[in-house]
Amino acid sequence: MSLRVIRPGLLTTVQDGGRVGFQKHGVIVGGVMDTFAHRMANLLVGNEGSEATLEMTMKGDTWEVTEDTLLAICGADMKAIADGQPLPRWKPVWVKAGTVIQFGVSQHGARTYVAIAGGFQIPLVMNSRSTYVRAGIGGYEGRALQKGDELKADKPGPQAKKLYDFLRKQARVASFYAPDWGIASELMPRYHEQPIVRVVKGNQFDWFTRESREAFFQQAYRVSPQSDRMGYRLDGPLLERIDKSRELVSEAVTFGTVQVPAEGNPIVLLADRQTTGGYPKIAQIISVDLPLIVQTKPGDAIRFREVGHQEAERLLIEREQLIRQARLGMQLKYE
Repeated sequence: MSLRVIRPGLLTTVQDGGRVGFQKHGVIVGGVMDTFAHRMANLLVGNEGSEATLEMTMKGDTWEVTEDTLLAICGADMKAIADGQPLPRWKPVWVKAGTVIQFGVSQHGARTYVAIAGGFQIPLVMNSRSTYVRAGIGGYEGRALQKGDELKADKPGPQAKKLYDFLRKQARVASFYAPDWGIASELMPRYHEQPIVRVVKGNQFDWFTRESREAFFQQAYRVSPQSDRMGYRLDGPLLERIDKSRELVSEAVTFGTVQVPAEGNPIVLLADRQTTGGYPKIAQIISVDLPLIVQTKPGDAIRFREVGHQEAERLLIEREQLIRQARLGMQLKYE
């Protein structure tokens, strides 16, 4: 199984769960932006969730499938087509060798993920296949995909092989085939241009004036064009500290930390965030809503809503239970 790049998109990189355990050495975690779409794509082709996927941002690639391939497309809708026919998202798809797959500009959401059965043959760098473009490490030669690049798959596992064989038989002479089932609608995030993102209060929430705290939850912010995989800068009501002379010793930050520099515009830290931060943190986006924030585009509006830690934990447990049910359903499908 392999793919060859005919035309690269805006930014397509190989990503997985990131370089966990190396922050103490100053190495960022990195990895996929939308962990949910990444996990679902891997689940649909019978992979372990840790296998690398391709992350396409805003505008997708055009590929030639050079060997018969089992793949899944999840995340933003980039209107993928093969032989003039639309390719479904959130389903496993068997694709015949020689088929050209073309992705367009993202419609709903900002990032699309593609997994192939067996995962990609990419060397591990510090226990991860993720690409960190700024440092030129990991992924495909430490960079975004370019014209002529070819990615090969590793040997698929038993479940992936069963699914591959079943769909290939159903395809017959067609260039691709997808079953009539996929990820249940109740599991899918609702990507849209004005998401309500739930947060818990940050460690320094009380450092900000009452007016600023109220504005943070009552008014909308827009994603600035000066945003990337490291963080989203937000334009909106300025957040003012009570004591402007008060300093914060750098402390740990994580995916979804909302910190506020001195000028008052919040920054949401994302996959390629730094290892520590010295700005006060007004909030932390809850895990289940991280896919909503990373699938917004520059200019999109965001509103924040406060929840408690118990509610955040309950929502995460419920989602993980649904994912386990989906994985079990996949395992039983072709036993």
